[in-house]
This record gives sequence, C-alpha cells and structure tokens, in this order.
Amino acid sequence: MSNSLISVVIPAYNHEKFVGAAIESVLEQSYQNFEIVIIDDGSTDQTAKVVQSYKDSRIKYLYQDNQDAYNTINRGMGLAQGDFIAILNSDDIYAPNRLARLLEVQKKTQAVCIFTDVTPIDDNDEVLDNPEFGWNGWHQKNRNFYFKTQDIYTAFLKSNFMVTTSNLFMRRDAARKVGKFSSLRYLHDYDFIFRMMLAFPHGVVYLDNEKLLCYRIHSGNTLNQAAIIGRDQDKMIIRKYMLAKIPENQRLRIDHLVTRLIEIQLLLIKTRMAVYAKPLMKLYKYVSLYLLEWRSQIIKSFIFHKNLKDMIPILKTGTERLVELEYELVEVHTLLRGKPLQIPRKTEMPFNLVRYFLSDRTT
Repeated sequence: MSNSLISVVIPAYNHEKFVGAAIESVLEQSYQNFEIVIIDDGSTDQTAKVVQSYKDSRIKYLYQDNQDAYNTINRGMGLAQGDFIAILNSDDIYAPNRLARLLEVQKKTQAVCIFTDVTPIDDNDEVLDNPEFGWNGWHQKNRNFYFKTQDIYTAFLKSNFMVTTSNLFMRRDAARKVGKFSSLRYLHDYDFIFRMMLAFPHGVVYLDNEKLLCYRIHSGNTLNQAAIIGRDQDKMIIRKYMLAKIPENQRLRIDHLVTRLIEIQLLLIKTRMAVYAKPLMKLYKYVSLYLLEWRSQIIKSFIFHKNLKDMIPILKTGTERLVELEYELVEVHTLLRGKPLQIPRKTEMPFNLVRYFLSDRTT
C-alpha cells in the first residue's frame, strides 16, 4: 500500500470563492499518488471556470444538474478508481500532510476508515481559535465526551464529532460494503459513519490529536427551517443506531421505553413552564409521583434482563441526546415564531431519571 492510489472526491456547489483553495490543498499534498474527482452539482456561479483553470491530468471534472450533496458524493465515489477514497467539500482545505499521514496510520492500524480533529476557519481562511466562539465549545464538549467514554460508537450517539464528510478517509472496498450515502440532506455523513462502525466494529480510527483538516464555518448563517429538519433527522439517526446495538429481541421494548420517556419529559416541560402558577402545582406533583412509580417499574424490568448491562452506555447516551433534541426543537420553533423563549434551556432530567434507570444499579 506504500504507493496506493487515493481518490479525492470533491462535491462542488457555488463555491467559486473557495474551490480553488480546496483543489490546491490536494495538489500540494506531500503524498502525490492521487486522482481528484470533482462533481459540480449544478453550480450557477463561476465554479466551473475556476476548476477548469487547473491543468493537471489527475483532475476529472463532471457537471450535473443539481441533485443534492449525497447524490453528488455517491456519483463521485462511483467513479473513484483508487484503493482509498477521501472526500473534500469544495469549501474545506486539507493540511499538506493529511494524505501521507492517514496512509501511515492505516498501514499501522489496518483501519478501514480514519478521521482526524479539525481546525475551524472563516470565509477569509482565518482560524477561529477563540475558546469563547460557540462552535469551539460545542466541539470540545463532544471531544471530551469521547475521551471520557473511550468508546467511539457511544460518543457518536452524543454528537457527530467527525464534523463533516470532508473528514472521511476510507478503503474503497469498505466504502462499497457500507453502501451509498443515504438521502439525508443535512446528516448523510452522520448516518454513513454509523453504518461504517456497524459494518466494521473495530475498523474506525479517530486520530484525535492531529488537526489535518480545515473546516470552514461560513458567516451569515441564519436560523431557518433547516434547523428543524436537521434536528428531526438527528432524532431519527440516534434512535435508529442506538437500537441497532440492542439485542434484536429487546429492540421493540426499548423503543417503546424511549418513546414513553420522551413523552413524559415533554409533559414535565409543560408543567415546569407554569410551575409557579398555583393551579398547576397539584398537576406538577402528580406528574412527579407518576414518574417515580414509572421509574421504579423500569428499574425492576432491567433487573430481569442482565444481557442489556453492556448496552447501558449506549442506552443512556442515546436517550439523553433524544431528550436534548426535543428541548432544542421547542427552542427553534419558538425562535422562528419570534416569541420569547419560556422553557428553561438547561432543565435537568426529572430526578436524574435517565442516569438513574440506565445506570448499572439494580436496587
């Protein structure tokens, strides 16, 4: 594999300002045995002109009518001839030694898929290194969770700390076994990495101490309906891949459990919104007592299913994240309506419910 061909797939859409830097970051790699497959997904700006200005025989350029990112990546991967496939979105940038380093790690570990830490940059290629910048706090929190759990699958249930499709480097045969990217507009990379981990349980490696990719965070992003669609897709993916790790004969039961927990949590949110309104105090107490009894029954049920003990981190992380997403969706809906947010953003789980009934306690 010392001279393996790497196919770098670049899906491009209206990135005339950035695509040149993306291409150059590949051309300037310390490892030079690659091809670049650029699929232009119906750009209406000067993206095509910028791409065609590069006269390197290793560049293959194709234009198509707009078909969305997942279809664009799938087409590029289908045309890839390399032993390995790397993806680079047309606004991101590789570190100069990225391909050489990932090949080195792959040879040492025999990993089928590798991703690294990333450096966030803005529209002008400036590094966004202020720890107070919101994205940095979000990303570091997710990394800290990974370091704490030391389990890559559980950590992905918390969040997509791979961040972007640009971070994927994989054996071509592994990518073909996993299959095409799913038709998810915003989270196709999140779905794909779960499928890769299921297909190759010990084959995904996170190079957590090396930043070999510059991930561009654009200015001017606004809150819109995409925030709702993205979170709905997030919920679907987390539930799906949380259950995928549960023994098949327990999945339906666990699915009902999670659904009921979320329903009760939403009811509790509504009561807490008016917790100081005296007419609702009795309802709040009733819900609390009901939750205590319900929690007790859940704990008892787990006592008789010892085979789920190893699944406790999966269940705990997935369920907590699903409840967090329900909070976020309420928040997004409220903000889009232009109304003041009334629900406490950091409302704790009632009686630490998830942590309690999904702990390893049996008494």
